[in-house]
Amino acid sequence: MLNALLMIVSAMLILITLLQGGKSDGISGAFTGNGGLNLFANAKERGTEKVISNVTMVLGIVFFVLVIAIRIVD
Repeated sequence: MLNALLMIVSAMLILITLLQGGKSDGISGAFTGNGGLNLFANAKERGTEKVISNVTMVLGIVFFVLVIAIRIVD
């Protein structure tokens, strides 16, 4: 039962991660260094971006809890 739930959560986590928009300049920015290191920019997520980000975080937490629970049960 837990293994099936883990598979479903894993698939949902992959899909929701693919739906997220890119927040960087892409690979060209990584090689050319355009924009500098922008890890803590003040760009706030709004609307659907915020919802997708929150769902990703929740699914990630559920994923790790399920993995630990399966490890304890087995």
